Amino acid sequence: MDDDPPVADLHLHTTASDGRLTVDRLPEAARAGGVDVVAVTDHDRYHPELDGPVVERDGVTIIHGIELRVDAGDTRVDLLGYGVEPTDALTAEVERLQKNRVERARKIVDYVEETTGVHLDIDLHDGIGRPHIAHAIDVSDAPYDYQGAFDELIGADGPCYVPRDLPSFDHGVGVLKEACAVVGLAHPFRYRDTEAALDLCADLDAVERYYPYGYETDVSLVDDAIEEFDLLATGGSDAHDERLGRAGPPEADYVRFAAEIPGL
Repeated sequence: MDDDPPVADLHLHTTASDGRLTVDRLPEAARAGGVDVVAVTDHDRYHPELDGPVVERDGVTIIHGIELRVDAGDTRVDLLGYGVEPTDALTAEVERLQKNRVERARKIVDYVEETTGVHLDIDLHDGIGRPHIAHAIDVSDAPYDYQGAFDELIGADGPCYVPRDLPSFDHGVGVLKEACAVVGLAHPFRYRDTEAALDLCADLDAVERYYPYGYETDVSLVDDAIEEFDLLATGGSDAHDERLGRAGPPEADYVRFAAEIPGL
């Protein structure tokens, strides 16, 4: 099953958060990646230019999604919501999170400028995240490149790190399930305790099985969770650039997923 080519890329980011793609560029990037179905899953934000849970652009099907980070107590995980139809509760949560992102970014920038003595040329906009700050550090006079900015300054153990104000797992799941047709766990092997993260799938509809980790994983753990909790198997490239189609569900898993998304 893992050798079957992906027919969709169900995890990517645009300029609405910390990606490089615009919606206008999506169709060309999708075709170049060999897929004609994609899901836009920007961080803590549904895309302002997508006016339905599923839209068509230049022959490519775009599923309106969102990636929401939540606090599950002992760990923080990312949830993927698909087929977004914004509710008042989701809109309020997104607005709160975007305000927190801007406030957090301002504090991080202040700390970086105090620590390094350089001025960062950066716009504190909705959707801002640490990658934007790392890029601003990279092109400044500070002696750090993009990765060095994370390693030495703004990473979780760095002197300029500021934590985010995250919703609880239960609240995040509740808000997403009201607004989305499918809610799943993103990239389970990116958490320190994969098995604990997979246990959270008892309250979810799906799990990201297909993902370009770049290191060895024991996918049988995910398969066990899929069987135990009767989950849909999703996947995607998690692209922040324009290289789509590097991972995603094969035909059989996509068909099961698509059956749950109105309009697909």
